Amino acid sequence: MGKPTGFLEYERKEASAVSPLCRIKNFNEFHTPLSKEEQQKQAARCMECGVPFCQAGMTIKGMTSGCPLNNLIPEWNDLVYQGNYEMAYRRLHKTSNFPEFTCRVCPALCEKACTCGLNGDAVSTKENEMAIIEYAYANGLADAKPPKVRTGKRVAVIGSGPAGLAVADQLNRRGHSVTVYERNDKVGGLLRYGIPNMKLEKQIIDRKVKIMEQEGVSFIVNANVGDNVKANDVVSKYDAVILCCGSSNPRDIAATGRKEAKGIHFAVDFLTSTTKCLWANNMQLVDGEYISAKGKDVIIIGGGDTGNDCVGTAIRHGCKSVIQLEMMPKAPDVRAESNPWPQWPLVCKTDYGQQEAIVKFGHDPRVYTTTVKEFKTDKNGNLKSAVLVSLESQVDKKTGRKMMVPVDGTEKEVPCQLCLIAAGFLGSQDYVTKAFKVDVDGRTNVASVNANSFATNVKKVFTAGDMHTGQSLVVKAIRQGRDCAREVDEYLMGYSNL
Repeated sequence: MGKPTGFLEYERKEASAVSPLCRIKNFNEFHTPLSKEEQQKQAARCMECGVPFCQAGMTIKGMTSGCPLNNLIPEWNDLVYQGNYEMAYRRLHKTSNFPEFTCRVCPALCEKACTCGLNGDAVSTKENEMAIIEYAYANGLADAKPPKVRTGKRVAVIGSGPAGLAVADQLNRRGHSVTVYERNDKVGGLLRYGIPNMKLEKQIIDRKVKIMEQEGVSFIVNANVGDNVKANDVVSKYDAVILCCGSSNPRDIAATGRKEAKGIHFAVDFLTSTTKCLWANNMQLVDGEYISAKGKDVIIIGGGDTGNDCVGTAIRHGCKSVIQLEMMPKAPDVRAESNPWPQWPLVCKTDYGQQEAIVKFGHDPRVYTTTVKEFKTDKNGNLKSAVLVSLESQVDKKTGRKMMVPVDGTEKEVPCQLCLIAAGFLGSQDYVTKAFKVDVDGRTNVASVNANSFATNVKKVFTAGDMHTGQSLVVKAIRQGRDCAREVDEYLMGYSNL
């Protein structure tokens, strides 16, 4: 290990953030990285534990503990402490295809399982990861390295989100010729249009895609397989096809007036319209080219990361007010005794959008155990207000399941001209699954032939990522892509060295 007493001598330090009132003036990433010397001190805090939970990626009580990619975290922490960034990059790159993405958008499952976090502050692993990958780009270590030998096998990947990109990257390294089909105008899937620019600037995606192209991966955009591209043509043209189209069906809500009111949108459509407008207009918003929250009272239904992203985006639009509704009660501020380390901590997290709302409007935007009961409109059908209702937990007598049900008499009408539904996603879209004739499970996720496989019921058609598992994390989608690539490689070659 680097410095045996490092965790005792140095306190955790993170990259400094631009103040909320300043950063809401634009859509740029807003953290300033630590100096190289300070980053080495942070890496020195790693204890190189005998049992490094940070890289375990285990499931404990249904929740992931540690890195799903099994990144060799103590090893590259030690190398950062020594100042050997080149070797640290090589260790990181062994397990992670896209550290430039995960160091920005991952919720840091590694840090939540860090042993230092048991009685203090965890090692700043995400910060160290960013330092490594940005050093690699700055010093030519991450430049294109095309495979020296091609196998003659052709592979199609449908979807260019994190799972699709990981599959493509791995199989191209192996020497297969990979073509990625993307239905949108740019590569990246939800990395591109589901995550706001201030969390992941899109030139970061373009930088990696350019390298993948230089290494031999082909990308075809505006190619909606199952719509303007025939699935049968793709299957007949390639030796293997991998479906990585994501969990793309947004969950709706059943409230009176939902269908009639103008001004209700799914969160992904709201975020997508903003990103597309920014990148079409030199990072400036142009009226009429995006779903605007400017001057409006905004209600966001959903308390997760996407809901928070909508809060931050609406504030940057110049909204009049913002409320974020959460069906469940507020989580505790500290770990409960029933939720010990190294389990994922079920605690209340105040993210960047909520921080900005607190500073901008003077209060936390979140309202717990509450949902919308009814939407009301003006004479032109435009949304003007919403009737909120409190919820309480009850047990269904037939199934024994706990449910959140409305409490009569708690209704409250609040002004609202824009409502964003950020209630998650339900599964794959059936026009794709029907086009490929693949089986789906009860949640409309693409089913595999067995629990440990990525092969579908259709010959030479595989699946990975959220389309296979349901909505999850970017880091888990990358792991899915890597594991799927190995199975596809074995299918094509009879063995795999991935």
